[in-house]
Amino acid sequence: MIVKDVMKKNVISVEPETTVTEAKELMNKNNISKLPVIKGGKLAGIITKNDLLQAGPSLATTLDMYEISYLLSKLNVKKIMTSKVITASPDDVVEDAARIMVEKQIGCLPVVKNGVVVGIITENDLFRLFTDMFSGTEKGIRATLMFDDKPGQMALVSEKIAAENGNIISAVTSELPAKSKRLLTLKVAEITMPKLKKIFADLQIQVEDIRNI
Repeated sequence: MIVKDVMKKNVISVEPETTVTEAKELMNKNNISKLPVIKGGKLAGIITKNDLLQAGPSLATTLDMYEISYLLSKLNVKKIMTSKVITASPDDVVEDAARIMVEKQIGCLPVVKNGVVVGIITENDLFRLFTDMFSGTEKGIRATLMFDDKPGQMALVSEKIAAENGNIISAVTSELPAKSKRLLTLKVAEITMPKLKKIFADLQIQVEDIRNI
């Protein structure tokens, strides 16, 4: 899957001259925590809810609420935005975007094409994708298996489940520190727990976890 399949296309943004107060109201109204800053149709920066919080006076301030509100209404986002923005391309693969977000410890990536913001991908978009990958809204038996990392192992499991009229509705593999092994997490429908356990036992596959969900 690529970024353009997951990103939000209707990007809510602000301009550099937008006030901190206006940006905060926009975030609250749309239940979002990041806003790209656009100047002349191009990405100029990004501002987050945390940036807005840090822009306010400290708890030790002697200013009253009216004075604080006045100051924030005069402060523009260009003064507190992050100018060096890490971005993604619409044609990037999703796992690369996720890796960048983890490595850089950021919660979103504006998606840019020819210098123009065409979307934004956030950690919530990745959570939704994660849920879809595991068929999180569908009922079934979820099994996590450890098996040898060699050709044919997944095909063998799939063949045996199909022979019992089971339907694999999701399958995700992950690496282990021991490079000779992999974890396979399946969600299987239309099969009973005893039948599925017998398949794994007959194949001598180590079951790390199995449950109805």
